[in-house]
Amino acid sequence: MYPLLFCSVLSLAVIIERVISLSQKAIYRLPFIEKIKEFITRGKILEAIEFCENYNSPLSRVVKAGLIHHDRSREVIKESMETQITEEIPQLEKFLGVLATLAAISPLLGLLGTVSGMVRVFAAIESAGGQVDPGTLAGGIWEALLTTVFGLLIAIPSLVAYNYFTARVRALVQEMELASRNVVEIIETSEGPV
Repeated sequence: MYPLLFCSVLSLAVIIERVISLSQKAIYRLPFIEKIKEFITRGKILEAIEFCENYNSPLSRVVKAGLIHHDRSREVIKESMETQITEEIPQLEKFLGVLATLAAISPLLGLLGTVSGMVRVFAAIESAGGQVDPGTLAGGIWEALLTTVFGLLIAIPSLVAYNYFTARVRALVQEMELASRNVVEIIETSEGPV
């Protein structure tokens, strides 16, 4: 039960950290890009970069990476934003491997507890020469099965959270990719072909 207790605490900590972290990293792409477009069309690239620096989000850092190279070729702008997206992904996926591992090992730890509990029950039956009270036997089996229940109670929410966070990360990456295309188009239309 102690390993399961550790898994449950760790799983809860990761879930709370990811909820807080991913909610802080999200900004709405369309209003953000509209504001960037305003700056670019007025020729205020430095103000657009400063605007990006006001936000601590992957999207703002990707846009900033493109704006820094606004006077370069389209390929350079795209490449700088793609590089920034690549650097942001590990931070977005932080601790998701831990959550997936907890979802996988918790039922196994529960099963291990059940099997070891059953071994103890059968050892007790053997030492009693087969003369065991059915109530005692049922109590031992019930106790052994509790570890499987706790293992599943940890694994199910961990797996649901893992799948939710994975989908959320995919959505944030897609937002960054769309924003990078938007920025290239805005720079092209405001400054002519890049």
